[in-house]
Amino acid sequence: MMRKKRRSSVDKGEGAATTTTKAKKSRSAGRQQKEAVPEETNESVFGVFLRGAGVTLKQGGTSNEIAVNQVVFQKRIQQQLHKNPRYPAIVQEFITGLESHIEDPERFRNCLLPCVPRLPDGDSSCVSSFQESLLRMLLGIEMLQTLIINTLLEKLPEFMFDGSGDGGLSLPRIIINQLKWLDRVVDSKELAAKLMELVSAAPVEVQRDIITSLPEILEDSQHNDIARELNSLLQENTQLTVPILDALSSLNLSSSLLTEVRGAVMATLAAVQLEDLPVVVKFILHSVSASDAYEVVYNLRKKLELEQCVLPPVLQASQSCLKSKGGAVSTSTPTAGSSQDTVTFILDSIKSAVRFQKTISEAWLKAIESVVEVDDHKVIDLLMLVILHSTNANQSRRGAERVLKVKVRTGQIQEALLQKTFRDYIQVMRGYFPSILALAQSLLRSPDPCVVPFGGHMYRHSFTAFDSYCQQEVVGSLVTHVCSGVGGEVDMALELLCGLVTEKPSEMSLYAVFVKGILDYMGNLTPQQIRRLFHLLSRLAFGQQQQGSHIQDDMHIVIRKQLSSTVPKYKRIGIIGAVMIVGSMGALRPKVKESQNGSLPQETLRQVTALLELVQSSSESSPEAAALYYDELANLILSSTLEPQVQEMIGKSVLDDFQDDYVVDLQPDITGSFPFPVRMMYNLDEEESQGGIAINLLPLLAKDLQNKGEQQSQTKKAQKRVSPLCLSPFFRLLRLCEEKLHQGDLEEIDALLGCPLILTDMDVVEKIESLSKAEREFLCSLLFHTINWFREVINAFCRQKETEMKMKVMTRLQNITYLQSLLERALAGTPGYVPPVANFDGESTDGIILSSTVPLNKAKKDGSGKKRKAPGKNSSGSSSQLEEGMEADETQQEKEKEVRQGVSLVSYRQFFRELDMEVLSVLQCGLLSRSLLDSELHTKVREEVLLGPAELVFLLEDMLRKLEFCLTAAPAKRAPFLKVKTDKSVGFSHLQQKSSKDIASCFVQLLPALCSHLENCHNHFQTLLTENNGVVDGPATDIQEHQLMSSAYQLLLQVLNTTFSWSGFSQPGQRSLLKKALGVLAGRLKERGAELNLEQLVKHSFEYLLNFRSTMPSLSTALCLSQLLSTVSERGGNPAAYREQTASLARRFLCQDWVTASGEKERGNKFNEALHTLLRIYLEHVDDVLKAAEEIAGEGIPELLNASKDESSASWPTLNRQTFLVFYKVLMAELEKAVRKIPASKINDDMEAQSEKLLTWNLAVRDFHILVNLVKVFDSRPVLNVCLKYGRLFLESFLKLGMPLLDYSFKRHKEDVQSLLKTFQLSTRQLHHMCGHSKIHQDTSLTNHVPALKKSLELFIYRVKAMLTLNNCQEAFWLGNLKNRNLKGEEILSQRSQGSEEEEEEEEERSPLPQEQSEEEAQDSDSEGSKKVNRMEDGDQDITDDSD
Repeated sequence: MMRKKRRSSVDKGEGAATTTTKAKKSRSAGRQQKEAVPEETNESVFGVFLRGAGVTLKQGGTSNEIAVNQVVFQKRIQQQLHKNPRYPAIVQEFITGLESHIEDPERFRNCLLPCVPRLPDGDSSCVSSFQESLLRMLLGIEMLQTLIINTLLEKLPEFMFDGSGDGGLSLPRIIINQLKWLDRVVDSKELAAKLMELVSAAPVEVQRDIITSLPEILEDSQHNDIARELNSLLQENTQLTVPILDALSSLNLSSSLLTEVRGAVMATLAAVQLEDLPVVVKFILHSVSASDAYEVVYNLRKKLELEQCVLPPVLQASQSCLKSKGGAVSTSTPTAGSSQDTVTFILDSIKSAVRFQKTISEAWLKAIESVVEVDDHKVIDLLMLVILHSTNANQSRRGAERVLKVKVRTGQIQEALLQKTFRDYIQVMRGYFPSILALAQSLLRSPDPCVVPFGGHMYRHSFTAFDSYCQQEVVGSLVTHVCSGVGGEVDMALELLCGLVTEKPSEMSLYAVFVKGILDYMGNLTPQQIRRLFHLLSRLAFGQQQQGSHIQDDMHIVIRKQLSSTVPKYKRIGIIGAVMIVGSMGALRPKVKESQNGSLPQETLRQVTALLELVQSSSESSPEAAALYYDELANLILSSTLEPQVQEMIGKSVLDDFQDDYVVDLQPDITGSFPFPVRMMYNLDEEESQGGIAINLLPLLAKDLQNKGEQQSQTKKAQKRVSPLCLSPFFRLLRLCEEKLHQGDLEEIDALLGCPLILTDMDVVEKIESLSKAEREFLCSLLFHTINWFREVINAFCRQKETEMKMKVMTRLQNITYLQSLLERALAGTPGYVPPVANFDGESTDGIILSSTVPLNKAKKDGSGKKRKAPGKNSSGSSSQLEEGMEADETQQEKEKEVRQGVSLVSYRQFFRELDMEVLSVLQCGLLSRSLLDSELHTKVREEVLLGPAELVFLLEDMLRKLEFCLTAAPAKRAPFLKVKTDKSVGFSHLQQKSSKDIASCFVQLLPALCSHLENCHNHFQTLLTENNGVVDGPATDIQEHQLMSSAYQLLLQVLNTTFSWSGFSQPGQRSLLKKALGVLAGRLKERGAELNLEQLVKHSFEYLLNFRSTMPSLSTALCLSQLLSTVSERGGNPAAYREQTASLARRFLCQDWVTASGEKERGNKFNEALHTLLRIYLEHVDDVLKAAEEIAGEGIPELLNASKDESSASWPTLNRQTFLVFYKVLMAELEKAVRKIPASKINDDMEAQSEKLLTWNLAVRDFHILVNLVKVFDSRPVLNVCLKYGRLFLESFLKLGMPLLDYSFKRHKEDVQSLLKTFQLSTRQLHHMCGHSKIHQDTSLTNHVPALKKSLELFIYRVKAMLTLNNCQEAFWLGNLKNRNLKGEEILSQRSQGSEEEEEEEEERSPLPQEQSEEEAQDSDSEGSKKVNRMEDGDQDITDDSD
């Protein structure tokens, strides 16, 4: 019974639908037949008619019975009413009978519930098993419908407040259900009005029932009207949001009304109940058209505040406390779980919209892309990107990845937002875990270093927030990244794993076996990565709680296996791993109880000792392995805190061994036979004659070489070998042990700073040519070892505060710069020599072949301490042999003066020990200049420690290298599959352990000192100019000092530029560091007043740096200053404000005569490269490129042509015959770039815009003409190559952007168009001749450009023809064959018969045009013989030809 009722309310449609046609037929038939029916009393009309039609009314709880089919019943009732003589009054009587019958609630309920079939004579075929209720069948009779509806709706209020009656039936709902899905509603409008009237009076439950039923009750014609009423109701009553939106989404609305309703719904979004939000969102995204998808999604994203849907964890906790105490919490406040469920539902509704409507997914991406401010990004953005990624459509998946990468790269989506999303929406995020993992993988694999860390944060949060399944997936994915072997990816993955081991050791220990798997793939890892890997594995296996102790044995096995290997690579891995394990086992434990004095268990101490002894014994046979062991142990002591017992044990043995191996007492004479006479050198403690010590270098080196000779016959196995190779690493270890033991005090070993070395007299370098090969190589090795010893000594003592110590450190720096100058000359005389290794953790130790082709005659022009020539790539002698030969001749006299000469040490950089960052603090000393020396020569003791120019250059070069390594992002490229081993990080292993941020902040601390040095350089050159009356190369100029000072000047500017270019400054976290750095520069100009904002700081810094422009010693220094100013101006919010100043500065440098200290003009490849970049800076920053180009091409170059052979242009002194190609190339490239930026023409442009564009094109074509014509004078291959390349590009831009403009402007500006094409035609003809020239000479570098250029030239002809046709002048166009000619205009005879390229020449004459009386005739041919000859005759004098 109950079940049937429910079906009646749900499935009533089926019954009604099947009977529709029959019912309609019977109704029409019924109207035609009217028969007399016996009259009945009022009481029984209803009952009699029903009985006659086949329905028996029952009393009490029994259902009414029906004996016939519903359709038959309806037909019979209709016929009875029609045929009754009292029709139509009988209808009213019938209804009155019905009303009195249903007065009794029980009987009313019976009439609302389905009838039960009564089976006469056991025949079931006539009555279907399911029947409608009596009232519903009567509603199907049209003449009764309206009256019955009125009756029902009048009855409804009686039951409104009853709630669910017996059996849980809600009578109002059943009454409304009777009205659904009627075959025909007689008066739909009236019904709608009555229902809405009811809604206004009914309680909420009934309102909901009525509203949700509206689409099923009303006909389509009423839908728009009812929607408007529902819309206004929605504004008044938020309780009805869900039913109204349900109804609205089922109504058939016009698009304009739908948009209006959607707008209204959007407006109420903020006030909607939380649990109703999913329905609202679903409605908003329902039936969005492609045209308004973006707008709808954009507004929805703006209004949807998911942040307010979820309580912060603090409140959640306090609420749960309240609940547990039994405190009342208002039900409206969402609990954590329910609110997360709501968010899940909201996202599900969005997801289904995105999945099934491509326009919506695109609109979401577009809406997220359109946000530009960091603070405007919301959690919904991240969630949406994850959802879009999780849909199966490839397009939205790729789109989500792309948008996320762009947003992360620009810093608009940051880690804080990610953290918030994981913290507040953990349930929601868990549902999308596969997508989060895939996105994290994609970011981590990205070649762009800016997005990799964000991928790391996604992994980290996934691990800490989700369950163990997800954690396992995260670890598995990270292990895959590590095994990929791609640099940045591996580093990030290892860093993440280390971080997870630190944060969640117990969880990570479950997955230790996964991580251990990486040990099989160590071949691809760099030493730094291997350190990381062993660090995290040993933390897992041997950490305090030893959660991962199950992999301890495996670790020991791997280490022993690697240590016993004879392959250096694997032995290296073993040493690094063993030292890391020692670090974890011997780490300082926090004190647990007082009784346990925090010391190591005896067993652990024994294991540590045993492991250290194992490493030492297995590395004794190879000096490289021993040196690596010392370096690794030193790193460990520097970076971690060991137990005092372990620390002391290491420290004691190191001190004893070092003294035994390398230190000897000072003796007047040293016995023994050595390759060179022995002598004590570089003693700084000569006053203390008592008990002096010395470093035993030369004897050890000699012995080591002797041992190598005897290595084949392994006789002296018992004696331990002491190699000079280990001297520096061992000393580093000793120094760090001492620092740890004595809290930074090195008093115990300070004798080593000033003690002498046992070397030979360095005058031997002068006569190196007379030595044998072995002696030369011995001498070079000796110099390398000495320099490396001094470098380590400086590393050790650079932080000491006493003046005496500082003075000694400074002296050691001078020793290094002097020894380097000797080494350069020694190496020049020793080709093919491979120096001893100094950095032991790189692949490089496997043996390096240095190019022995270092030119011996290459005069080293950069002075004594110059170890590096500007950018490293130019150092290997890239200037052409011709120039080198010239230099060799010219500098013959200088060579006598310039004692120091030799190879550059750039390529030998990896054979020097790394200087620590702390050494750079020496830069804080003042600069020693000549004037100081002159005044204080007689005073023996100088109180102040000062840097000499050579030492300054030495330190700045080191600093620049460090900054370039750390702060310059490597170009975003994947490593090639078979990568060549070029390890850029050799010599930076200590630096790699610091972050870029540390390096940058270290630089900012040194910035005041760097500014002082910059000012000193400026003053030096200022004084020089004053003394020499404004010329650089006066008679008093000391060439060597001049070179050192200009090197220092340039290096200082490069250091500043490299640092300010650091991409990290654009990240929000480093804003304060940037302001601090700019504050230092700004503060040099004026005293710091109130706190300045970034823009003001940039302005003051720019002004400060601009002051240095007057004392630039060389063009490359001037270029560095221009680049630095450009970089600083970009750090502000408004770089355009500084464009003009930058351009005028670059112009000033271009118009300056550059001479070297010796009075010659600057020249050579480096000068040309600097000029190229500076000219580009000028043209990129100047306001009008076309005018600037015309000025150089139209004024500067003609001046050059009129000048004598070696002279320059008068207005542009840097422009001479040697630099012409540089100017030509930059002018062509910038001209082509400038025309690409001319906006495309549109047909609806006004007159003014058209004229302006036409003028610009006229100027561009004129410049192009001038430049192309220069080929007649400068016809060298490189010039032709440039002209052909950029000529084609210019022509293509003209076809694409210029010709549409001519199409539209032809009628209005006929003369201008005509002259423009005539000028351009001269250029195209010249290009045609160049094609011919290339073919005759069969020069492949030129002919490569010909086919594409020919194609463009041909396109140009037809494009002009099309333009004339468009303007109804096609008859003015004629075409002839253009003869092939060479550059001089002579016909190329061999190809005469082939009639080559058609080109056109334009001569516009008058021809009839539709709107005008004028006539226009265009004779277009770059091709006609007679015309061409005439042009060519005066072509030679006409240097204003054509431009690309």
